[in-house]
Amino acid sequence: MENHDGQVPFQFEERKEPTAPAWIANVAARAKQRREQETIAAGLPEWPEKARGIPNGALRSSLFGAIRRAPRKFLKRTKLQSVNGLTIVFNGPRLSQSDLDVWEHCLHLARINGTGCQIRFTGYSFLKAIGRNTGKSDREWLKGVLLDLASSVVEISDGKRAYFGPLIHHGVRDEVTMEFVIEVNPRVAILYGADGWTQIEWAQRWALRRQPLAQWLHGFYSTHAEPYPYKVETLRRLAGSENEHLYSFRQELRSAMSKVSEVTGWAWCIADADLVKVTKLNTHKSAGSGVRKVGG
Repeated sequence: MENHDGQVPFQFEERKEPTAPAWIANVAARAKQRREQETIAAGLPEWPEKARGIPNGALRSSLFGAIRRAPRKFLKRTKLQSVNGLTIVFNGPRLSQSDLDVWEHCLHLARINGTGCQIRFTGYSFLKAIGRNTGKSDREWLKGVLLDLASSVVEISDGKRAYFGPLIHHGVRDEVTMEFVIEVNPRVAILYGADGWTQIEWAQRWALRRQPLAQWLHGFYSTHAEPYPYKVETLRRLAGSENEHLYSFRQELRSAMSKVSEVTGWAWCIADADLVKVTKLNTHKSAGSGVRKVGG
């Protein structure tokens, strides 16, 4: 059919983005694999006995939420709330701050005993180390948490590093020696790197025990050298709070931030536009040091 609209039909060739030669991509892939292998072989970084070294992905998300240890939902490949640039997909029972106490002590032991190796300990010594009671019910609680961590599979990616696997390998109790036996996946080391983790002051965290939101806020803001302002609603989502009402969560947040401030010396306020601003006046105060509280 002839064209009668006075326009000359043109054929526009689709422009293609230049692609790198395959050999360059292969070299880059091998270099990345070599770096990962070196990181895994080096194991976890060192941190002081009074601290706990935690990957930032676990602290800047709802992976270990500010929730009570009541009956919890089982999440099936669920994308969790996290800060921009961080992606976490989780499969397992919802995890709480008390679960984080256990996981971070597992990592604490693995930094010395080695990842990929069997780590043995008594329930008594472990529970004492995380500041809990040591009775029979507490040992059963510990066994349950270790099984939850072993059955939880997480995918974490921040654009620089990625991890896929359980939070710990195995979580069993030797019924002969009554020791617990765990193993930490060597690939967890990938989540650390030079800038992928934070030292948590254990004495400060312990001072906030049984206060899930305060513990979550302490871990979250510990990852920030100079904290950004965050909206109250954003913190509610990132903390995985079960409080669906923003007004009552804001009240919880005020109380929790006041407790964190007492322990750390950080100043805080809720400013215009419902923005929470935190200033680290003194990051070297120990728990219970009686620092001045600044609240909004």
